[in-house]
Amino acid sequence: MNTSKTVTFNPIISSIQKVALYETKTKLYLIGSNNQETRFRILEIDRTSTTELNIFENPNELEVRDIRKLISSIGYTKSISAYGVLGFVRFLEGYYLILVTKRTRCAVIGMHVIYTIKDTVMIKVNESSAKQPHPHEQRYLKMFSNIDLRSNFYFCYSYDLTRSLQYNLSGPKYVGSQVDINSDEPLPDWDKMKSSGVDSNIEFAFRSVSRKRFVWNSFLLRPMEHILHKDWLLEIIHGFISQSNINIFGRSVYVCLIARRSTRFAGTRFLKRGANHKGDVANEVETEQIVMDGRRMCSFIQMRGSIPSHWSQDVSKMVPKPPIALDLGDPYAETSAKHIERLLFHYGAPVIIFNLVKKREKRKHESILTEEMLASVKYLNQFLPPPHRIKYIHFDMARKSRGDGNVMNSLADIAENVIQQIGMFLYDGDESQMYQTGIVRVNCVDCLDRTNTAQFAIGKCALGHQLCKLGFIDPPKLEFDSDCVTMLETLYEDHGDTLALQYGGSQLVHRIKTYRKTAAWTSQGNDIMQTLSRYYSNTFSDTEKQHSINLFLGYYVPHENDSKQSSAIWELPTDYYMHNLQRREMRCHSVRDGAPLTEWVRPIVMKNLPYSTSDRNKIVAELIRVHSKHVEMIDSYSNYHLPHKLTAFEEHIAYQISYLARNFVRTFRTNFSPFEPGKHERSTSSKNPSLTGQSSTSSTTSSTSSSMDEASTSDEEPLTDVKTQNFTETVATHSLTTILPSTLEIYGMEVRRPDKKNYALYKKYVQMAKQSMPMGDEYQVRSSHLGNQKKALASIQLVPLGDFGRDSYESVEPPKVPEKSIDVYKSYVDSPGLLFKKDVSSVNTRDVISKYVNFSL
Repeated sequence: MNTSKTVTFNPIISSIQKVALYETKTKLYLIGSNNQETRFRILEIDRTSTTELNIFENPNELEVRDIRKLISSIGYTKSISAYGVLGFVRFLEGYYLILVTKRTRCAVIGMHVIYTIKDTVMIKVNESSAKQPHPHEQRYLKMFSNIDLRSNFYFCYSYDLTRSLQYNLSGPKYVGSQVDINSDEPLPDWDKMKSSGVDSNIEFAFRSVSRKRFVWNSFLLRPMEHILHKDWLLEIIHGFISQSNINIFGRSVYVCLIARRSTRFAGTRFLKRGANHKGDVANEVETEQIVMDGRRMCSFIQMRGSIPSHWSQDVSKMVPKPPIALDLGDPYAETSAKHIERLLFHYGAPVIIFNLVKKREKRKHESILTEEMLASVKYLNQFLPPPHRIKYIHFDMARKSRGDGNVMNSLADIAENVIQQIGMFLYDGDESQMYQTGIVRVNCVDCLDRTNTAQFAIGKCALGHQLCKLGFIDPPKLEFDSDCVTMLETLYEDHGDTLALQYGGSQLVHRIKTYRKTAAWTSQGNDIMQTLSRYYSNTFSDTEKQHSINLFLGYYVPHENDSKQSSAIWELPTDYYMHNLQRREMRCHSVRDGAPLTEWVRPIVMKNLPYSTSDRNKIVAELIRVHSKHVEMIDSYSNYHLPHKLTAFEEHIAYQISYLARNFVRTFRTNFSPFEPGKHERSTSSKNPSLTGQSSTSSTTSSTSSSMDEASTSDEEPLTDVKTQNFTETVATHSLTTILPSTLEIYGMEVRRPDKKNYALYKKYVQMAKQSMPMGDEYQVRSSHLGNQKKALASIQLVPLGDFGRDSYESVEPPKVPEKSIDVYKSYVDSPGLLFKKDVSSVNTRDVISKYVNFSL
């Protein structure tokens, strides 16, 4: 890893951030430009071929005048403005071009802005042939469009979202996309490199090699990746990205949550369980929590994924609890070994398996998976050195929540132990100070509800340590119901809802509040609706959704298969062979270069432990030395602030994040620390977000009752601990005393009801005000009040201070002043002249002053 202070590595910013499409009958013209629209590139796509994709790129960058000449000469019939090219796809006939037409800023890392896709467009490239179109073409097109690119797909022009912050800030070790780290020569040590000249810093620009596991349009980019400039390739990830900030006495500290969903063994809940023969697990999501304070950044990574063995659940019979079955025996834990070896390669050691599946049941159900997991860990640990062995932690959340035990306290203790073992990454603005070595892998049956609560507990503990490392708090402990933890809880509930919708078909059934036992009993209706939504999705729509995922990711390519109806994707009995190796490939992969099964970790991975082999051997596609950090290709400042453009304050990403973060701050407060617990408004009634269209985190959920003897099928298992508490709970009422702080607390005095004496005095004061009002046509006293007024006139004698008659703004009668007062005033006016005359012998100064000053005091 790079520890040199004189060498700086900057990611190359894409020179194509805006795209204009001009369509003619025979060609498509794609004109790409940078943010400032000063550099342009051109693609020409031939439309005359019916099945082939012919792309021609001008190798030179053009200027504005060249582009204007081209546009005026082509005679286009249609034009579209876009922000990037997602790729090309072909079903049974010609190709389709996919463009991003709308985007929205959703987060920022350093000065790298992250966008979410809001709209796309598909354009047919090849002209239709004269023959009859294929009958399946439209069905495949509709199936492909079922993957909603407007929902939770993200990209960035200057930051590799498929990699962690620790990897992106590491120094490169190899250059080239086809590098073999086992045999190729690495780059020289950057610490020994010295600068020459006045500038003490050496600047490099690099183009990162993305991790294809998390690139969701990798298949769409294949037709263009080897023939076009790299800036045309816009890679997107799928999952969840959200950002908020903590206002620490006026200083904004940003918290960003990035969840990357894997493309390997991807699918829906009951159709993708366990792992394939390559060690890829279902519902694999890497979650990174980044805290930023200016240039200082601190990150922590955890992941979720199904139990890495060959198991499934038969959903052909409509039963509430489909039985869990082990489909294939794995006595040497080869599948688990491939999965964990990949984790050791990318994250280092130790790998901590945090298993939330049940262990003891009257009827074996979930416990089958626990036994399989534990047996694999015990077997694989025999061949690892003690410092780098797999750590296994088991915690039965369902059983713990039924009793009187506090689930969140137990999770907090486990989280503290985990973070002490694997650490976190810290960058102080100039160099890396700490590294995360290892990862915690959280799983339950579905990796949805229980897993999300456990990940929140780990994230909460990690946030305390991150803020401590950055110097904001000490000790690293955060309290529930503080602004800071409320913000993080909201992020993780959004995170859980989004991932649950992608994999399970509904939002979370049991939320963080459920396990904290703070959910209102009225939220049980939402629990039932989410359970029904998940059941409906799994039963009726998951098969079609799985076909769409296989088609989008390129696991099934229609034009490469037989065009007969029997081989269409919806006619196949299973997609098993799309995601698993064939028998011949299995034989080749089971033996790695003749190594025995006991050596399941590659020597280069073992050599780098406990550090990440991937981070210590970073590979970049290009490495260019630049003369200044202000070169446009690495000028992140201009790319972020856009000095060439007039931007409204409300459109700036930093303002938007700060504005949204106000939702987590208490309106009325006396302690402005975001780390002190306080009362937050909670909704007394729950609404189903899927029915009302509200935000997924606007409703709270609770649990439903069930028998302790029943085994759970998944995370939908109801929690019974809160059944007696919640049904006796009354709806909270609000008053000034519960909403506003007391005046004694703020001003040091308490407002009370006045006693009889003060109240009588106040009534007299009111009557005085009534008497002082003019009596005439402008003011008529009601007859009912005449008796009270007469009584007040008899008890109160008002003596006017002066009588000014009938003065008005037109004429004022001067008051009459006595002669004695006039003489005193004249004497006062003349006194300075008497005191400061040149001839002061005839004037007694003391006599003059004594008229106005009493010297005896």
